[in-house]
Amino acid sequence: MRESAKRLFGDPSEPLSRPNVFGELFKAFISPMPVIEEAVNWVLQGQPDPDISVHMRMLNSKSFSAPHAAYNCIQKVIKNSPKSKSLARVVLVSDTPYTVALLKEQLEGVAQVIHFDYELFIRSQHNLSEVLSKNYFKPPEKRVRDWGSMPRWVAIVDMFLAARAKTAVISGANRRVGTTYVQLLAALAAARRLGINGDNHPLKFYSSFQAPLIAEGLAGQRGWGHTWRRFGGRLSCTNQTRQCAETPILPYAWWDGPWQSPLPRDNKKMLVYGVKVLESGQVEEDSLPRMCRLRKATLETLQLVLPSCKQLKTCHHT
Repeated sequence: MRESAKRLFGDPSEPLSRPNVFGELFKAFISPMPVIEEAVNWVLQGQPDPDISVHMRMLNSKSFSAPHAAYNCIQKVIKNSPKSKSLARVVLVSDTPYTVALLKEQLEGVAQVIHFDYELFIRSQHNLSEVLSKNYFKPPEKRVRDWGSMPRWVAIVDMFLAARAKTAVISGANRRVGTTYVQLLAALAAARRLGINGDNHPLKFYSSFQAPLIAEGLAGQRGWGHTWRRFGGRLSCTNQTRQCAETPILPYAWWDGPWQSPLPRDNKKMLVYGVKVLESGQVEEDSLPRMCRLRKATLETLQLVLPSCKQLKTCHHT
């Protein structure tokens, strides 16, 4: 089973061997509705697909450090990309409009910024589907800070727009970098680019960290759906000013031990599931089978010896 898993998911000790499983599944089974595709095409206005997509999960924060770190990451990607006569086309996606405006200002003269302004889209369209109305599928009040105030269909348009990226997807955040949303976005983008027009340069996925997020290593990356949670332990690098880290398209799981440095609290949580993860990131191979054996219900066999009717004095003579 382990060898079969390696053939499917790659060898955990060799990051470049890991295939884009979720991206290929996403590409094969999920496609945008015509109204979503129409919105994506409205943003692009017949122009080429974007070169870079940037997703900033800011939770309504007006922090300057996160967008500035992302700006430096964008510059790094542009510098390392094949030279072009025109400015790089960069899609900006964020739950916080302030961040989009700030990055747009910083990127002036550096890149051509693309952003889905859903309110302008609604105003410019006639006979618009109810699905794309301003009040359709609004987030509940308790989720506004987490998801933003825009209708949820906007996030779908943003995903399929950002998945058109040709060169790179960059994830930045106020607190936790590499969310499930941007992981799937990057995976889909990578799957779409594979083999297009003989392009031999695979799309890359980057995580942008500002100094406060990595002052104590990656200990703050604690969300279960976040790429870097498994690397927040004592082996993670500290006291960095910023980081534009190349990130696996297929996120590492808890059993991909050689590349991990988990937090002690995560070790305890995994132990509840029967997986013992050492501080070094290594998984104790016998821990799960041992727990399964301990929890396996045992079948006890009892031999019942029934007394004879004479002993019970219940025999009847005919």
